Amino acid sequence: MSNANPTTDTNEPFVIRENAANGVVTLTLNRPKQFNALSVDMLSAIQKELDDITHDSSVRVVVMAASGKAFCAGHNLKEMRANTDEAFHQSLFEQCSQMMLSINRMPQIVIAKVQGIATAAGCQLVAACDLAVAADHAKFATSGINVGLFCSTPAVAVSRNLPRKKAFEMLITGEFIDADAALQQGLINRVASSEQLDDTLQSLIDAIIAKSSVATITGKDMFYKQLDMDLAAAYDYAGKIMTCNMMADDVGEGIDAFIEKRHAVWTGR
Repeated sequence: MSNANPTTDTNEPFVIRENAANGVVTLTLNRPKQFNALSVDMLSAIQKELDDITHDSSVRVVVMAASGKAFCAGHNLKEMRANTDEAFHQSLFEQCSQMMLSINRMPQIVIAKVQGIATAAGCQLVAACDLAVAADHAKFATSGINVGLFCSTPAVAVSRNLPRKKAFEMLITGEFIDADAALQQGLINRVASSEQLDDTLQSLIDAIIAKSSVATITGKDMFYKQLDMDLAAAYDYAGKIMTCNMMADDVGEGIDAFIEKRHAVWTGR
């Protein structure tokens, strides 16, 4: 367990890191009384952990979790009001955007485990993760509009998850959607009761770590890059990546194992 991130005078870390033996790391946002708001210190703590994990090839999956009743209520509004300087806010939003981009750019698969509300930049965090599971009582909103602030940075991630009109409805009304609606609209992947949430998460993790790391790392990188290309360019890029992927030892092993009706033994090469 790692506590190497900013703390307050309570000596409680902003993010608790737990390392599992199977290549899974859980990062738990740890400011429940503040609804795990993305303050400057919270963002710094998350970024530090992500930067460290990115270069650790033993980690296959990162779970983004939270303590308390809320997953994440977005930015810390009290901190934002206490700093009225434009440069502070520009720096804050750049810091948050960099953290979200880090999730997409790191080779590990990042799964949000949503046990409560996720609003504004907290909803953005869910959308930025590669996959998400949620408790059936979880709720989601991009609620900045309710205080006169359109959720522009959350809109980037949310609009890349939900259909256009559904995304804009969330952004322009600030209304909550429940877990079932979030599942139907593509914001999350699976819904479970609170009692079954850990098992549901584990089944998703198991499905990922059973695969070759060569394939998952290649696949995540390729997936996000091709999204910004036009159709012809995407196919050209995908063909080159697939050709390169075919040269991996794991692919030969995987095909042989399929033909021989046995389990593949992955080497990560």
